[in-house]
Order: sequence, then C-alpha cells, then structure tokens
Amino acid sequence: MTDAYIYDAVRSPRGKGRPDGSLHEVTSVSLSAKMLNAVKERNGLEGHAVEDVIWGNVTQVGEQGGCLARSAVLLSDLDERIPGLSINRFCASGMEAVNLAANQVKGGAGQAYIAGGVEMMGRVAMGSDGAAIAVDPSLAMKTYFVPQGISADIIATQYGFSRDDVDGLAVESQRRAAEAWKDNRFAKSIVPVKDQNGLTILSHDEYMRPGTDMQTLGALKASFKDMGESMPGFDKLALMKYPHLAKVEHVHHAGNSSGIVDGAAAILIGSKEFGQAHGLKPRARIRATAKIGTDPTIMLTGPVPVTEKILKDSGMSISDIDLFEVNEAFASVVLRFMQAFDVDASRVNVNGGSIAMGHPLGATGAIIIGTLLDELERSGKGVGLATLCIASGMGAATIIERV
Repeated sequence: MTDAYIYDAVRSPRGKGRPDGSLHEVTSVSLSAKMLNAVKERNGLEGHAVEDVIWGNVTQVGEQGGCLARSAVLLSDLDERIPGLSINRFCASGMEAVNLAANQVKGGAGQAYIAGGVEMMGRVAMGSDGAAIAVDPSLAMKTYFVPQGISADIIATQYGFSRDDVDGLAVESQRRAAEAWKDNRFAKSIVPVKDQNGLTILSHDEYMRPGTDMQTLGALKASFKDMGESMPGFDKLALMKYPHLAKVEHVHHAGNSSGIVDGAAAILIGSKEFGQAHGLKPRARIRATAKIGTDPTIMLTGPVPVTEKILKDSGMSISDIDLFEVNEAFASVVLRFMQAFDVDASRVNVNGGSIAMGHPLGATGAIIIGTLLDELERSGKGVGLATLCIASGMGAATIIERV
C-alpha cells in the first residue's frame, strides 16, 4: 500500500447562511471553483496533475445538483481532462471525499486528488432535496425517526448533560474561535472570497458571536421542545424506542447548536512520488480512515463508535491522539465524545467549532481536517483525529500524522 499525504488544505471564510450573508450572491459552483483554483495556484499544478476531484455536498438539488464536482472543475482553471465525482454522506461528505481520495491513492488508483466540499445553505435550503427516512412512513416508523435537534436532546437526556453543560460548551466554542481569529491561526488556510472585480467579499468567519455568555444563552428558549411535545409527538415516539427515559429534556437552541452558513474547503492529497514530481513537501500523512452505521433515532452518537473502530483498526489507543476535532453539530455530541473517552476539553476543538463559526454541511468534514492540520503544526504536536456525527445514524473519522 502507498502512503497518502496531505500537501495543502484551504477553505473559504464561512458566511451567514441568510439573504443578508456576505456570500449569498456566490453560487455553489463558483465558490467550489475558487477553492480549486486556490489549490492549483498555491501548488503550481499544471495539466492533468491530479486524477480526480471528489467533492461533497449534501443538498444536491438546483444549483447544487447534477455532478457539482465536474461543474466546478469546468468553471475553474483546472485542466478539463480532470473529471469530478460528487458524493453525499450528509454532514461527513467533505470528510468522506478526503477519505475516499486517500484510499484511492493508497490503493494505487492515481497519484493525487483534490477532495473537499461545499454547501451554500443560504441559497439551497437544507432538506429541500427530501429524504426517505423523514417522508416515507414505512421507513420513518421502522427507524423511530425524529429530527436531529430532538436526537441531540435525547443524547443530553441519556448521558446526563444539563442546560448549563451544553451552554457552557457553546460559550467556550465562541471564546476559542474569537481567540483563534485574533491570533491569526487560520491565516494559512483561509482563501478570501473575491468578486469578479477582485474586490474582497469576505475574509473572515462572519457567523461568530464572541460576546456570547451564559446569561445570553440562558435567555434563549429550547428550540425543539414544542416540536417534540406537540403533534406528531416526536418525544413520544422516541420514548417508545428508549422506554428507560422518563422524558426528553430539551436543552438545545440556536446558541448551542451549529450555525447555518455558506462555505467550501479543499484538500490536496497525493503519494510521495506526486510530491517529488511537483516539488511539494507533504504536511501530514493520512494514517487511517473509518466509517460506521449507528442507531438512527439518537442518530448523532457516531463519533464514539467510529473512533473506537478507527483506533482498533489502526492499532492505536486514545492516548496516542494529541488533538481532536469533533464537529459541534450540537453541544451534546461533543460532550458525549469527551465523556466516552475521558478526554480533557483542552485537547478538543482547540480553536472553536461549528457552534461558533457554522457548519456548511458538505464542507465541514474537510474544514475540520484542515483546521486539525494547522493546529498540529502550530502547536508542534504529532497526531490528530477528526470525526463527525452523521444524519440517519452514522459516524466518520480520519487520523492524520504531521510530517
């Protein structure tokens, strides 16, 4: 097997996923092409330098439909002989693109790939593509389907996380993200988004609320309480699956859940020979990848079993990992991960996460791998693990080792 290395990682700033967001006028294919061009220019790639572009995006309708990956290649300055593959593993799409590319390199199916993803949530509404698990009664009843926010509340109920616990994690995410931006920790990866005249549209993550405190969050109403307790009775459905729970404690709201944003990210992955041929120095080795299916009702616990799997498959233990990126889809997801592995919070999401900066669904998996790599280099640490929970009950993970 050939080793697969990360040579570069870029991302856009994340814009508010609303009509007044700075990236609202930028299309999915345009932002994707900008990321591809950044990789090309930063690394001097000419001709048919990479085997393929593998691109994740979740809501694959309208302007994000078709094979967005191929459309992005054609709009970019990449050689038209480079094809494109669009994939969807919900929130892990960007990570799965990276993992698939790495495993293609490891298996000898090409020397290099560009992998990543995009989601313009202010332009293409989440859920507008439909989903059998939510709309087909035969499947929804079989799986005891509930919306993700209620799944997050079930995790909090099941594992004993209070409203103060989830709000505390959210406040810390905001504090860390603000500090990271102040210290320019993202400077190596951020590609400012410019218009056709070369004027900068957005150069920083604009969703952040650095002044957030416990009092601010304490004033917010639980977002999923009414949904759970009213018809069609999602709480009652969940309690049929988990009868040991007396009730679902609703603790999540907009302030301790991931933000709806626009954004994209790209990672250049290749073999050692690719780097030598192009005069590039590898930054990290992709040591292991993993994915797993989990309980589809509680849905968001995937980071725990997939981490157990990737560690077992690679002959490692949790103590071998220096830093963790656990996507902050909801605060309880991260709290459960730290509880399960007894991991100190100082090693998890060091620079904040999706609660503070937002979660552009198809891009986040690639974003957190890039953030992990930057932090390993900044801190001088060696090994990091990135993981996400996934809709319908799945988990994905990647372990990288700094070179």
